[in-house]
Amino acid sequence: MRIALGIEYDGTDFLGWQRLSHGHTVQASLERALSRVADAPIEVTCAGRTDAGVHGRCQVVHFDTEAQRDLRGWVLGACSGLPSSVAVLWGRLVPDDFHARFSARSRRYRYTILNRPVRAALDARYVTWERHPLDAQRMHEAAQALLGEHDFSAFRAVSCQAAHARRQVIAVRVHRSDDQVAVEIEANAFLHHMVRNIVGSLLPVGRGEQPGAWIAELLAGRDRSVAGPTAPSSGLTFLGPRYEAHWGLPAEVSQ
Repeated sequence: MRIALGIEYDGTDFLGWQRLSHGHTVQASLERALSRVADAPIEVTCAGRTDAGVHGRCQVVHFDTEAQRDLRGWVLGACSGLPSSVAVLWGRLVPDDFHARFSARSRRYRYTILNRPVRAALDARYVTWERHPLDAQRMHEAAQALLGEHDFSAFRAVSCQAAHARRQVIAVRVHRSDDQVAVEIEANAFLHHMVRNIVGSLLPVGRGEQPGAWIAELLAGRDRSVAGPTAPSSGLTFLGPRYEAHWGLPAEVSQ
């Protein structure tokens, strides 16, 4: 039996999603909780791994089990064994050929910037602070150069282990709501630190330190060393993957 779950988490106090031999990770916490419900070892596969400090609005995982529990039991039972910073949102029975990673058609991220003269207190775990005024419309226009399939080497971490740097960006939007600027990106897949490196290069454009055409120049140049710095992890949230409707998953991850 294969089950898919939607997972929400605050990544601040974790070393990332992926299970490690040392340190606190979201995957390890979830597997411990599910194993208690199943009374047997459970291993999960996720739609997209997130780094230390990055949050998840609706991460999707799947796992196989012979344990007979109803979906409500999996959801509530797992939640009872998880730290307060992680919650299971829903569960669905899925066909054996469903795969949380390989069945996903795209993935979505949002990066949130608090743009005001003073730092955050209440939202400090979920935003990055930028004291200088940002022109969100200018950032949005510059970011449109990223649309389509390109070599994203200019926005790829040195430690990235992907076989190649070609990715397809499906949508990118930068918009302001009061004192927050959000950068939302949907792509078929992402490179290590790709979103944070894109944001780190959009910030100089928003501050007026670089022209809007700079993003297109960086993309074409494929040189990480001349692009902007990696933006902090706190502002980044994995909104979730998207799957074809026939898998029967909730609307927030279906299209």
